[in-house]
Amino acid sequence: MDIALRNTVKKQLLWVSLVSISMFFASMLSAFIVEKADVANWKDFILPVAFTFDLIVTSPSSDWVIGGSGIVGYFLISTAIIILSSFLLFFIKPLLKKGKSVFSLVFIVLILGILFSYFQIKGWQQLTIDGIYLTGDGSNVAGSFLYILTLTHLLHLFGGLVGLCISTIKSKQNLYSINNYLGLELTSIYWHFLTILWIILFTFLKFY
Repeated sequence: MDIALRNTVKKQLLWVSLVSISMFFASMLSAFIVEKADVANWKDFILPVAFTFDLIVTSPSSDWVIGGSGIVGYFLISTAIIILSSFLLFFIKPLLKKGKSVFSLVFIVLILGILFSYFQIKGWQQLTIDGIYLTGDGSNVAGSFLYILTLTHLLHLFGGLVGLCISTIKSKQNLYSINNYLGLELTSIYWHFLTILWIILFTFLKFY
């Protein structure tokens, strides 16, 4: 099998994987919609500050929530981070065409990916503080779906982080060129997919 054909096969396998992941999340969102229709089994809640960009402060003398400065939503910060990281990956091919190193760019994307994961975890911590749990006493179907959707996305993102780690090492060794960067290209495609997927999940959970 020549190199061109092998590269084509690898790309096709990646796209098949992305379709499979898309079908999985589509089924999860469908289940979300069905469960929410069961009003007897669903407990609505306003997404906590972990999801929103609202700046709020709670008065220490009451339960009122008043306008002001306060906590910025962790999940919205992570959304901005992953969008920025995906945007930066578009500059890889132009740099390779110019014969320049892409190490700094790939390394920055890797750091942004780690920061995304960090703020996701901080978001989950905020959810527990707000009384929203995955399982156990006080949990409900709505909260469980929130955890499952965000957790499964993060698990898939770990695969992207592994790819970015490998790409960072190879780019540091100057192993990529405009004629040889398939691994980096596949990692970029997967990362763009995860970015779009997260935007869909975030928008769905925030507004549905």
